[in-house]
This record gives sequence, structure tokens and C-alpha cells, in this order.
Amino acid sequence: MFPKESLNNPVLPQRADPWVYKHTDGYYYFSASVPEYDRIEIRRSRTLNDLSKAEPLTIWKKYDSGLMSANIWAPEIHYTAGKWYVYFAAAHTSETFDGIFDHRMYVLENEADNPLEGTWVEKGQIVTDWESFSLDATRFDHKGISYLVWAQKDPAIDGNSNLYIAELENPWTLKGPQVMISKPELPWEIIGFKVNEGAAVLERNGTIFISYSASATDYNYCMGLLAASSDSDLLNPASWSKSTYPVFQSNETTGQFGPGHNSFTRSADDSEDIIVYHARNYTEIVGDPLYDPNRHTRAQVFTWNMNGTPNFGFPLPDDSPKA
Repeated sequence: MFPKESLNNPVLPQRADPWVYKHTDGYYYFSASVPEYDRIEIRRSRTLNDLSKAEPLTIWKKYDSGLMSANIWAPEIHYTAGKWYVYFAAAHTSETFDGIFDHRMYVLENEADNPLEGTWVEKGQIVTDWESFSLDATRFDHKGISYLVWAQKDPAIDGNSNLYIAELENPWTLKGPQVMISKPELPWEIIGFKVNEGAAVLERNGTIFISYSASATDYNYCMGLLAASSDSDLLNPASWSKSTYPVFQSNETTGQFGPGHNSFTRSADDSEDIIVYHARNYTEIVGDPLYDPNRHTRAQVFTWNMNGTPNFGFPLPDDSPKA
């Protein structure tokens, strides 16, 4: 069965860590890491294909020095309780310490109906159990409770980042204890770096799914999947199970490498599920993959297996050039 939603790939060139939020006004709102890592942009369009034509609006720029002055990563735009929020990670330097960056998570708020208008206000850092490398915050609501999921370095655990969940007091403040729900330990999660990051939440068929990305950001980058019953205690690590193998990964046949750091949305007519992600169309990278700009935003329809789990298939090839 062919998908009804026809998507042009790449949807947007040189935009990594793509986040798409489909609002009740019918617009898709988009945010992502820009190659310069120096600002936060948002844009909107009526269709995913038109995101490349939409005028980006810079809503925040990095500081010249100090906190939030380097490597502005993975902004996510969310809407809750009548306000807009952007979650992002920022560091005070581009240097690494023992091979790990020094990011922390921050939040912006806008009370306007249209987030391309109004004023974006800094709400500060999300304070967690440790002052350590932390990034890729995402939020979701379930049964009247707001949750935050993010990646962070536990100083007592080997590796770059694990995945944590906690209840939210408000969009920028944790209410209760943070709980680890995944750490990189499977062979495909620890290639180059031990990484679990870039979580995105999807609820369907009585299950909460959390996709995440693992390993180094080159062609080894791939996606895993966590699952918990919608009726379970989401703050209990035992509620979560992990996929044994990657659920989305590089594909030489289609020429797509390192797919990951995704978000989920729906088709324009709300009939189909869509995964939005980044990937490159080559493997040979000069220097640090993080500073190679060609992780392009891509999107494709996905389906569901008979057992109720998502079937992402494989990353589709680039479209043929249009005449």
C-alpha cells in the first residue's frame, strides 16, 4: 500500500536534529540545529514539502561568552497550556573535557498565539541531579501528568549519555526524581561513542514508545526504541523494554547514512504517521562528523506491525532532481 502523503526528500538541506510540531491551526512548526550552531530558528508551513520555502525566523542567538555561548543544539518547539516553548542545549565552550562536551538544557517561552510573533523569554536552565553534560530535552503529557525525557552523562556511569525521565512541575522545572530508562550497552549503541540521545515520544495501541539515537554521529548513527504500557508507572525503569536491534539505520542501497535524531508528526489530512529525521547521503566525512553540515532533514510515512509496534522501514533515497 503506497502512502497518500507525497514527500520530497530531503525536505530541508543542512538541518540536523529536526523537530516538527503540527499545531491545531494546521501549520507545521519546525526547528532544528543550524550548521553554525549559533542561533535558534523556527519556521512554519502548511505542508512538510513547503518547509524549505518558509522564511526562517531567528528567535534567539548565542551569547558572546559564558553560558549559552557555544554549540546551540537540537532546539525543539512545543505547545502546552496556551504557551509556546523551545527546549535546547547550549555549552560555554566548543572544547571537550575527556571527550565530552559541556552542554546544559535551557528553555524559552512565548505567550503569543503565533510563535513567529510575540517575545521569546529565557526561563533558565533545567536543573537535574548532576551538573553534567545534558541535552535533547523533550516533553509529553500523559494522563494529566507532564514528563520530560532527556539525555545526560551520569558521572558514575561510563559513556557519554543515558536517557532519563522525570515529572515536570512546570515546563522548565523537574518535580520529582529523575529515573534512568536506558543506557548504551548493546553493540550497536556503543560504536565510536556510548550514546543514547535524541528521544522522541509516540503513543499508540496502548503503548508509550520512545525512539532514540545511538553511537557516533557518522554512518553508525542509528535508532532504537523503548516501550512501556500506557497503564504502567512511567517512572519505574522496569516498565520500559528496549529493542534488541536498531529500528532505523543506514542503508547502502538507498544511499542514506546515519539516520536519527527524529521527531514524529502526522500527514496533512491526519491519516498517516510520519517520521522526520536527519541523514547524510555519503559516508566519507572530513574531520569531526558533528561539524559536517550535510545532515539533511528528511521525512517519510511509516506503518504499524500487527503486534502494535511502529515499522519505520528503511530511509528512502533522495528524490531524483526535478526538471
